[in-house]
Amino acid sequence: MTFWLTALLVWMAAGARVGRVLVKPATTARVAIVVAVASVAAASTIAIPEVAVAVDHLRASGIRGMWLSDRITPALWVLFATATSVVAAAAWPVVSRRNLRQIAWMIYAGGVLAMLLTLFWSTTFGWVVTLLECVFVVITGVRSMGWSALGRGIALYTTGTLVVGVLSALSLRREIAGATMPKPDEPDWFWPAWQIAALLIAVGAVWIVIELWLRARLLLREIRTLHRVLVARFPEVVTKDQTGSTTQLKSSDQVAQIMDALFLQSGGGVELVDAGPPPASVTERAERVARWARNPFGETVVDGRWIAPPPGVSPRGWAQAIARAFDAALEKTGTTAPKG
Repeated sequence: MTFWLTALLVWMAAGARVGRVLVKPATTARVAIVVAVASVAAASTIAIPEVAVAVDHLRASGIRGMWLSDRITPALWVLFATATSVVAAAAWPVVSRRNLRQIAWMIYAGGVLAMLLTLFWSTTFGWVVTLLECVFVVITGVRSMGWSALGRGIALYTTGTLVVGVLSALSLRREIAGATMPKPDEPDWFWPAWQIAALLIAVGAVWIVIELWLRARLLLREIRTLHRVLVARFPEVVTKDQTGSTTQLKSSDQVAQIMDALFLQSGGGVELVDAGPPPASVTERAERVARWARNPFGETVVDGRWIAPPPGVSPRGWAQAIARAFDAALEKTGTTAPKG
């Protein structure tokens, strides 16, 4: 069952990458990622015991043994490593956009030759090529890691590639020693390790989409009360063209509506002497704006200077900070959100 589930998840990741290519420009790197993840998905499908048996039975139909699953699998991993090497090559400063396509074609040509040699000649050669390309990818991935959504995705993808490299080395060692490879339906740690590698690669390939969706869901949850209150006061901030169906678009629309409503409530950006200049502290500033948003007719005075996002803070982060202070004030007083 785990083999089927792994193949399904990896194919979903491949489909997500295809959708990204269809929405955005099909650059060399984006197409290479599609090829790489699709290769992993195909290898995960071949690893399903029932599929492996069906492929092995092709030999009885007169097809040569070179099409057996034990030859197709390393060939697919060669294709994965080759396509990932194209992505890694794009990350090096010495490779420009102008010559990346030519370099990619050279890498693909070498990878196709390695696949043919793996299928027709020796799987040992395929494992050697996969190992060498994985080493190149891991070195490049370590150089490109960073504390961002893209960096975390690269880290997951690189970790999966590292596991593939280790498993390729172990497969090479087994073949050199003359040991037979275990079948997918045999109890062994070998195939579960390949599944882990495939899942890490799949998650890493779509991590940016996953993280952006999670961030958008968290943002919608945090600004829900503040948005409901302000939209009830100023329904005109909701326009007909702000009908984004995706979570990311919906969160962006609601942030814009909150900022527009606060601007309208302040009188259209008129500066008030009683408001004074906003402090440098983002927390203190957000708490005052939240108190004013909760009770615009109270003693708290705020003008357009306070509503504008502080330096270095994005509109999303600023709306999130105000919403947190707004909810904290409601919890502290034990009251519910005003109707507007």
